[in-house]
Amino acid sequence: MAEALRVGIAGLGTVGASVARVLKSKSEELTRQCGREIVITAVSARDRSRDRGVDVSGVEWFDDPVALAQNADIDIFVELIGGDEGAARACVRAALEAGRHVVTANKALLAKHGLALAEIAEKKGVLLNYEAAVAGGIPVIKTLRESLAGNTVTRVFGILNGTCNYILTRMEAEGISFEECLKDAQRLGYAEADPTFDIEGHDTAHKLAILTSLAFGTKIAAGDIYMEGISNISQADIRAAEELGYRIKLLGVAQRTDSGIEQRVHPTMVPTASVIAQVHGVTNAVAIETDILGELLLSGPGAGGNATASAVVGDIADIAKSRPGFQHGPVFGRPAKELRPYKKAQIRSHAGGYFIRLTVHDRIGAFAAIARRMADNDISLESIVQRADASNDASQKTVILVTHETTESAVRKAVDGVTKDGHLVDKPQVIRIERAE
Repeated sequence: MAEALRVGIAGLGTVGASVARVLKSKSEELTRQCGREIVITAVSARDRSRDRGVDVSGVEWFDDPVALAQNADIDIFVELIGGDEGAARACVRAALEAGRHVVTANKALLAKHGLALAEIAEKKGVLLNYEAAVAGGIPVIKTLRESLAGNTVTRVFGILNGTCNYILTRMEAEGISFEECLKDAQRLGYAEADPTFDIEGHDTAHKLAILTSLAFGTKIAAGDIYMEGISNISQADIRAAEELGYRIKLLGVAQRTDSGIEQRVHPTMVPTASVIAQVHGVTNAVAIETDILGELLLSGPGAGGNATASAVVGDIADIAKSRPGFQHGPVFGRPAKELRPYKKAQIRSHAGGYFIRLTVHDRIGAFAAIARRMADNDISLESIVQRADASNDASQKTVILVTHETTESAVRKAVDGVTKDGHLVDKPQVIRIERAE
């Protein structure tokens, strides 16, 4: 049997402690599967006295994670600190420079510095594994990096943030407001005290940027993602979607177009009968469309200690199965130096159907003005519904429009025109309708 694989873990929070527990409790099974023992030889965390539910008293403790990363007595450095700068970046870079394999769950770090870190890993001939960085326990990284060889990916989309999916699920099921649901999500630990990173789409954008690079062979471009969050989704939108046969999800979408690669994160209406519409609660799902395989949907736990630990341990096991002299594959599916510059497609050229909700003054000419603005921008309407406003204010009405396929720019011009006409009571709501099987 090969020599034991020595693991150093930096960060013993929820995920780090779960990884340590799995490696210890599943030690014999992992040894059988990998052909060698996997042992934790060193750890680093801020508080030595904290009870984490796992015994690490027999391993070497480092106060400085960079010192752990450079330690000659480890073969794999596992980074579970978090953050795109500071200690996380410094220790991952130090580990790679020292010729250590690295496993990380840090999507923010990869979205910002993934290309530079990949170049170091490939130069040093070591692995940089990051399955846990996107969609928790779902093996989407391995699928895109290894399992779809020969396939040309045309579109990747999915539910990549469990907090947002939980909120939207409860809003629909219980008829409660976004604000009330967010408070419950915070109380239950699904949302942070400051939930901005999740609910405004930043977390989804980081994950989408990584998937885009893997799917299309481009450099990571997290700063070029069109992004909207879910904080402006109301019960009026949820109920209107339901009546029209749709369900609202926060999706990350990346697709190849004639003008480049389109990356966008925003609330989306998907047909209620589609598979992705059935993904509820904190569950994540990723759909991959290819020329050979067709569409593949991966779904499962997207966050939490056990789900993330499962992905981290899987990455460690992959390294344990490799042997000296084995030629490791590139970090993002293609050599980092061969990744193409990202060519951004204009979001305003995006074509598809749109849901438009307008609250208008109930007066003569308002309805006709809306129809005229749509016609002026060559927008064909699938349906148009006028109803009393939910606030029971007789002086205003709600108008709901569903368009046939049109462009983002046409919709925005039409809505801007209606706004300038002075017929709107408050800000219009525009939600894209996404094709989903």
